[in-house]
Amino acid sequence: MAKVTETFELYGKTYTLETGELAKQATGAVLVKQGDTSILVTAVVSNERKNYDFFPLTVDFIEKMYAVGRIPGGYLKREAKPSDKGTLTARMIDRPIRPSFPEGFRNEVHIVATSLVVDQENPYDIISIMGASAALAVGGVPFDGPLAGVRVGRNIETGEFMINPSYEEMALSDLDLEIAGSADFISMVEAGAQEISEEDMLAAMEFGQKAIGEFCEAQKRFFEKVDIEMKSYPLDEPNEEVHNRVFAYYDEMTEALFDADKQARSDKVDALKARILEDFSEEEIELYERELPVELKLLEKKAMRSMIINTGQRVDGRSTTEIRPVSVVGDYLPLVHGSGLFTRGQTQVLGIATLGMLNEWQRLDTIEPTEGKRYMHQYNFPPYSTGEVGRMGAPKRREIGHGNLAERALLPVLPSEEEFPYAIRVVSEVLESNGSSSMASACASTLALMDAGVPIKRPVSGIAMGLIKEGDQATILTDIQGLEDFLGDMDFKVCGTSKGITALQMDNKAKGLSTEILGKALHQAKEARASILDTMLAAVPEVRSETKENAPHIMTISIPADKIREVIGSGGKVIRGIQDETGATVEIQEDGTVYIASTDDGGLKAKKMIENIVKEPEAGEEYYGRVVGIQNFGAFVELLPGKDGLLHISRVANGRVNKVEDVLNLGDEVHVKILEVDEKGKISLDRLDKPDAPQSNDKGRADKKSQDKHPEPRRRSADTNSRHPRRRHEGDE
Repeated sequence: MAKVTETFELYGKTYTLETGELAKQATGAVLVKQGDTSILVTAVVSNERKNYDFFPLTVDFIEKMYAVGRIPGGYLKREAKPSDKGTLTARMIDRPIRPSFPEGFRNEVHIVATSLVVDQENPYDIISIMGASAALAVGGVPFDGPLAGVRVGRNIETGEFMINPSYEEMALSDLDLEIAGSADFISMVEAGAQEISEEDMLAAMEFGQKAIGEFCEAQKRFFEKVDIEMKSYPLDEPNEEVHNRVFAYYDEMTEALFDADKQARSDKVDALKARILEDFSEEEIELYERELPVELKLLEKKAMRSMIINTGQRVDGRSTTEIRPVSVVGDYLPLVHGSGLFTRGQTQVLGIATLGMLNEWQRLDTIEPTEGKRYMHQYNFPPYSTGEVGRMGAPKRREIGHGNLAERALLPVLPSEEEFPYAIRVVSEVLESNGSSSMASACASTLALMDAGVPIKRPVSGIAMGLIKEGDQATILTDIQGLEDFLGDMDFKVCGTSKGITALQMDNKAKGLSTEILGKALHQAKEARASILDTMLAAVPEVRSETKENAPHIMTISIPADKIREVIGSGGKVIRGIQDETGATVEIQEDGTVYIASTDDGGLKAKKMIENIVKEPEAGEEYYGRVVGIQNFGAFVELLPGKDGLLHISRVANGRVNKVEDVLNLGDEVHVKILEVDEKGKISLDRLDKPDAPQSNDKGRADKKSQDKHPEPRRRSADTNSRHPRRRHEGDE
């Protein structure tokens, strides 16, 4: 295939789609660009069809540090485990692509997006969705495309929406909305926002949907230039005989599903499925190994969905707008800096907050311009939370994605570094799960932050909304549980405060999802969030007035930048000495801001020591100083670390002193006052606690004066001849 290029401009940005030169053995490969940011996206479809009852799609995003002219950190100096951002980008590509494939597609599909150039101006994540769509299309893969994704920002000053803004433009935005789908429907939404209203969020979605259509049209112009050979892949088709035999148990499946307890319901459904398989011989089970798992899953899906559509009742007996019982416990754990337990139905999350110095922030080794983050949110989903056995290790993609959602939900309400100079880590431990554990994490994390004394602007609550759509009938569900997520058409998570939305995440499987349905879901979620928030505030009405005793207490002082070296000392000797003596932790910024953390009064001691180092003594000030040097003309007294003054011998005592040592010794503490600080910085002192001069000094002076008035007469020797001759001086001639 010859190289084909399509360059176009939309919303003030230039884009390029290119194929035919790179990765030509892949089923399809496209180089997609925004500005100089360049991502190679490849798609490969296996030749073999798998015996799965699901679509086997894998998406990887590969971050290459050469894309930003950097060598990877660590000993290996090689890219290894993807960063959280890389994992989140892979998930962002996966979510709109997955529902676009036809039912029954069982060939493995592997999409790989590799960053070749990242210009630090144009983000690389959202254009990768368009690259994946184009790679599948030029490879002749049958899917419901073209697809595209756009990022929608909103300028804080003008209120205007922006499409695919640069990093610099995003810094001036109160909205970060990623939306993906086709020209006709939305299949994925991800957002972080500064407490914006439901109406504004819906308007942003509509604006993004229109832009997606324009990017899809640009792809079509690109495809017209490419010689595309459409491929055919066999689909798993329903077997009428198997379908009828399985669906004969429809009423029994409906009865088995109607149970509020997840484990009991699961046991009854599994038992029914086992009984259905008993109606098939071993030969039939082997013959229908593809069809049977699909039909059993479809039976459960149809029974659950019909129950809701036809009766308005859900498997646990709730109405479509009813929230499961909510329980809230604040200050749940002793000793930790902050904690809260949030339970909603059979979903339970324990949130734990830990506070630290700002230098404990998380440094990021990624291809993004962001150096790191001060607020870290981590989500753990162990197998026992669903009553299952499994291996535990590194966090999976789902855990990273859910942790990121809760992090985005809480970031807008956190205080600034100036208001609260701490690094903050919150861990969400999912102890039990039956749907929407990520939203329970947002609630539990709010409780933990409040218990830790973090002065958040407003508490955050979250809820997951679902959708059952059959033809023209659409039912929106509040607070979906696991089964309704798994077998439903939409998982729409909404977080926010009483003022507005802070985060969104939506995955949609239903074609023809309109903004009208999304608008209804947003307003239904608002009511549910408010109800949950009321329950939270009834248990934990306000933020703790101060951090707990065992949490570090951080003080902030400012010192002149030219004094930083004195505080640090040669090789860090001074600052280490301060920390060793006080037990406090000291961090100094380049601008002279000093953070001092401790869990006792060591912080106050360290603060005083630092202030003494940088202080310049002034005339009139009084000090209790230590004698550090003695000369015949006076004593040197240390007023502050590294700052001495001279106490002249005439001022060490009342009366005349012959020797300073008669009054002062090294190490003595004296109360002094600064008389003068000259232009060279030399300090003259006066002693305020002067003793009387020693009497021996006065007696010695009196005896000497008496000798001067009455000198003893010179005695002659008896032997006059023994007199020494007078020495003759020059001029005595």
